[in-house]
Amino acid sequence: MKNNFDVQSIGINRPATKVFDFIAKPENLSLWTNAFAKADQSSAIMVTPNGELTIGLETIVANDNGTIDWLMTMPDGSIGKAFSRVSENEENAIYSFVLLAPPVPLEQIEGVLSEQKIVLAEELKKLKNLLEAN
Repeated sequence: MKNNFDVQSIGINRPATKVFDFIAKPENLSLWTNAFAKADQSSAIMVTPNGELTIGLETIVANDNGTIDWLMTMPDGSIGKAFSRVSENEENAIYSFVLLAPPVPLEQIEGVLSEQKIVLAEELKKLKNLLEAN
């Protein structure tokens, strides 16, 4: 069976609470991801090779578990999902991200999972550099 997911993580030399608080705000997605030009509590502007696309965005935050998940509703009604967790590691944080293969319409927009794996690795490095600089 072919994998339809990828799991990546990165250590961030900042307290887990600071990392969690930053990632949990959808408004910050455009600062560290390539996929979003803008995001808020209910929608986002997704950047695609074919231009920008307005989607529904739900950010599901569970402080007790350290989880931050997103549900992305495409214009055709298909749902993309992303799952993540911030874990404490002494005085620092580990951020892990589960990348799922997108629904077919999203796959046509963002590209195949193998390409998204490379993009995610770069985004995690960007997030680390951004948070460690502040």
